[in-house]
Amino acid sequence: MTKDLDLITIGRASVDLYGAQVGGRLEDMRSFEKYVGGSPTNMATGTARLGLRSALMTKVGDEHMGRFLREELVKEGVDVTGVLTDPERLTALVLLGIRDEDQFPLIFYRENCADMALSAQDVDEGFIARARAVVATGTHLSNPRTEAAVLKALDFARKHGAQTALDIDFRPNLWGLSGHGDGENRFIASAAVTEKLQSTLHLFDLIVGTEEEFHIAGGTTDTVAALRAVRAVSGATLVCKRGADGAVAFTGAIPDRLDAGQSGPGFPIEVFNVLGAGDGFMSGLLKGWLDGEDWPTSLKYANACGAFAVSRHGCTPAYPSWEELQFFLQRGVVEKALRNDTALEQIHWSTTRKRDWDDLRVFAFDHRMQMEEMDGATPERIGAFKELCLRAAVTQAAGRPGHGILCDGRLGARALYAAAGQGLWIGRPVEWPGSRPLRLEPQVGEDAGGLKEWPGEHVVKCLCFPHPDDDDAMWADQIATITRVFQSCRRNGLEFLLEVIPSKVGPFDDKTTPDVIQRVYDAGIYPDWWKLEPFRSEAAWAASCDAIERNDKRTRGIVVLGLDAPEDQLRESFALAVRFPLVKGFAVGRTIFGDVARDWFAGRIDDDSAVARMTENYARLCDIWAQARARTMEAAQ
Repeated sequence: MTKDLDLITIGRASVDLYGAQVGGRLEDMRSFEKYVGGSPTNMATGTARLGLRSALMTKVGDEHMGRFLREELVKEGVDVTGVLTDPERLTALVLLGIRDEDQFPLIFYRENCADMALSAQDVDEGFIARARAVVATGTHLSNPRTEAAVLKALDFARKHGAQTALDIDFRPNLWGLSGHGDGENRFIASAAVTEKLQSTLHLFDLIVGTEEEFHIAGGTTDTVAALRAVRAVSGATLVCKRGADGAVAFTGAIPDRLDAGQSGPGFPIEVFNVLGAGDGFMSGLLKGWLDGEDWPTSLKYANACGAFAVSRHGCTPAYPSWEELQFFLQRGVVEKALRNDTALEQIHWSTTRKRDWDDLRVFAFDHRMQMEEMDGATPERIGAFKELCLRAAVTQAAGRPGHGILCDGRLGARALYAAAGQGLWIGRPVEWPGSRPLRLEPQVGEDAGGLKEWPGEHVVKCLCFPHPDDDDAMWADQIATITRVFQSCRRNGLEFLLEVIPSKVGPFDDKTTPDVIQRVYDAGIYPDWWKLEPFRSEAAWAASCDAIERNDKRTRGIVVLGLDAPEDQLRESFALAVRFPLVKGFAVGRTIFGDVARDWFAGRIDDDSAVARMTENYARLCDIWAQARARTMEAAQ
């Protein structure tokens, strides 16, 4: 059978609720960030980011947190065939905090949780046969039911020629050795746990643990003796993590000194958060192991991935992409607090964004001022009309990828909220309409702090009117506001779309927009998306694309705005824009809804007629765009 998976991890799947404040007790946390959690789930995500074909075998609840885990795993590229839904149990939760560089309190909410219901009956031989390796963790050996599932998976792995690995992952209170409030404790001696672990160690080709974890596996707190005890029952390669001293691998007899093992280089970085560092380490180690690298190289990957984890907030959010890891290994440590390394963080952000949008057709109805000026428009009626716009967008999308909306949260809140979870790309404006210098909507606040309330799927859209001929005061004012928005986007994990229309405020030629784009990058602002006006010349498009790619080769791309242009003019604009791969789509509004809105506000048409006309208009633009792309692709072949 063809092996289409590199590895399957088995075991815990939980939602991590990380205290957002640093330096206080868990009791004092005011808010929490929500991340994917659980050691096997972390490793599946970490290895997927490094380019391995990863899968997870676990159970989640039939509720919001279970769906969250499944959806996040899919976004990360993890195969979720083995992620089963338990209709009776809840998804596990973990509350965690960063008190200081030595204390990281955590509470496991795992009483009769979904992943502990994984049983031998849930293990599908065909699924296991797809993988080159099966990776287990120690927690699922602590319960007879989950242990049976792990042993069955290991049996199938051996039958189908897969390698096997164990992360000892010893949590004393998950073995019933201490109470709920002792989640931070990493070692309590237990002859029963040692006996249980040693009964399975012979089943693995690779065993990984900290010194304390080898102490429990070996039954002694003398690390060399513990490793020798493990070696007595297992021929696996043993990798011992030693904290600041790095890690060592032993493929044969255990020497008298740990330093005599094979090792990889360590990295002198600031320790900010040790939670999840072991799973980051394991992700890097598995990447090297499954790619056939030698142990020093595999340990270099592992140490580097662990370094990323201890320097950032959260577990899975901290793990690097393969591109990021390679950049780090080639360049080295510049800033010991990696989360403050601007170049590294930009690569991390841009290479771990979720979901690809290579073809994007956006119905923009975030207009506020333009609708408010229409006869018969009131805030309530504008809100109702925007709901009709959403109906048209959803009808045209029909569940197909590549469609989206732009909608505001002041007049269009009901439509905006109704769009959630419908598979649409969702952009939402922050600018006060028509403001120059740029000002923000009151809901957002001049410090852009209101973005903390926005859902993660909303893309922050900011329209402004900068021009190369603006004086220094105007540039400073506008850049300061854009910077606040950009920084708030990054703090809140939101993508940022910057729309610039310099033609509205001054002379315009092929160099105008590229000059504006460069000024934005010179200020240290890296939009995920650009929204640009429909240029009439190939030179303007070429110069604008060059300005973006010269500064940020990982940008999402450009969408073309409409400026209330008629369809024939947009057809010409699209035909020119699609010649440039950086242009991913369009975001057009009034060409779709303008006449319809005027008729609807005046009472000349009803709701269904408005939806039908807008759906037809939107569909025609989508067809025009698709035809332009198809002609360009044919010409390139």
